[in-house]
Amino acid sequence: MPSTAPWRSSRDFRLTWTSGTVTLLGSIFTMTAIPLQIAGLTGSPLAVGAVGAVELVPVILFGLYGGVLADRADRRTVALATEVALAALSALLLANALLGTPAVWPLYVAAGVAAAIQGIQQPSVEAMVPRLVPQDQLVAAGALLSLRWSIGGVAAPAAAGLLIATAGVPAAYLVDLGTFLLSIALLARVRPVPSERDAEAPQLTEFLDGARYAARRPDLVGTYLADLAATVFALPTALFPFLAAESDATWALGLLYSAGAAGSLIAAATGGWAERVHRHGRLVLLSAALVGAATAAAAFAPGLWAVLLCLTVAGGAHWVGDTFRSAIWNQSIPDELRGRAAGLEMLIGSAGPALGDLRAGGLAARQGIRAALRTGGLLCLGSSAAVSAALPALWRYDQRAHRTGPAAPEPTP
Repeated sequence: MPSTAPWRSSRDFRLTWTSGTVTLLGSIFTMTAIPLQIAGLTGSPLAVGAVGAVELVPVILFGLYGGVLADRADRRTVALATEVALAALSALLLANALLGTPAVWPLYVAAGVAAAIQGIQQPSVEAMVPRLVPQDQLVAAGALLSLRWSIGGVAAPAAAGLLIATAGVPAAYLVDLGTFLLSIALLARVRPVPSERDAEAPQLTEFLDGARYAARRPDLVGTYLADLAATVFALPTALFPFLAAESDATWALGLLYSAGAAGSLIAAATGGWAERVHRHGRLVLLSAALVGAATAAAAFAPGLWAVLLCLTVAGGAHWVGDTFRSAIWNQSIPDELRGRAAGLEMLIGSAGPALGDLRAGGLAARQGIRAALRTGGLLCLGSSAAVSAALPALWRYDQRAHRTGPAAPEPTP
């Protein structure tokens, strides 16, 4: 079982974990409602697909600024202020949905603005964690944070779909607004997490300092490349509707979407062993290789249930990689650079899945669904081996030799 030591030792970690979980669950309701509402209002698949394009640019631009801000401002204040802004956005979506004839353009505006706000927020939220728990509990904290995403990915989409089908789109926005209000109340109780640097106005050019620092660390570069390999080559989300249609099982589309999250949830629920691992870099590389192998295996799977099993294994491997990447970042990056490093991580985390959908869809159009799965999985597997050979510092990484940044405060009951 995963260790709950961070929960027991740090009141502030409990509050931030719960706040993030509540926010995530509510946000998935809105993420489900917006495409459904656009589809109902326009009847255009292209109009639905355009939502992702509207979100990508703001999250990149504002993620850069958010990383710099996290190293200049009080991280808890940034998280709280952006949560208030997201709550206001949910209220506007609710108001639009309650109109006799809802307008389409506010949905795109809301998607873009929400992506920008989250780009500002996420680096501060991620950079808070090493200041809230002791160094020897960072792996456990990462595992608990991954568990949060797994729970949300399995449960929330189905609940959102059911609520929208029975009570309509406005109910989904109302749930999201309620979760934001609860999250704000929880974050307001977290102690301040001020920056160690002078509180000057942040400059976007400061992001380059974080990028230069990462470039000087081959092990960090390796974690980014392993993440890209897994998401660009072996995250076949765009293929799921076609896999369901190929099997004449449109009822299974939801299972395909949630299979990876189910694998992550299983891995997280049995992840107590992660605290006993010291060579984190090897687990990052091996997990990326397993993601590729499982995705390639899905291309040869004889039936839908076998495909689901392969995707579940890939999801569990994603959890392992995410957990140990997070541990490397939190344990070895100096506190004064953690915000900008988190901003760089968010850029990679946003670009990878978007490029992966583009790669998978384009290749499937030319060579077929199974060929896109097979090629992507094999490319991920090969890329993991190439990163291991080209950047041996990641393979040799041992967390016992990498302890940095200010210690967390004394545990609070």
